[in-house]
Amino acid sequence: MKIENPFESGHIKNYILSYIAVVVIMVLFFIASNLWNNIQKHPKKEFATKPLEKTTVDLHQNPSKKEKKQSKIKLLKNGY
Repeated sequence: MKIENPFESGHIKNYILSYIAVVVIMVLFFIASNLWNNIQKHPKKEFATKPLEKTTVDLHQNPSKKEKKQSKIKLLKNGY
């Protein structure tokens, strides 16, 4: 079996044409998907900009038992 030079036998032209055909099909599918896809507009989210009121704790007083049991994780008042 003899190995032929693809440049001389014309195989390169077939490979290039098949590559171009695949690229053209991909571009056509992309254009078609954008034409018939209805883009939905989502409402703009507005975040609370008012700072939370901080309570001052006197450092000389012992913290109560409720404060000791309270977790370090604080949840937000508003869910987003």
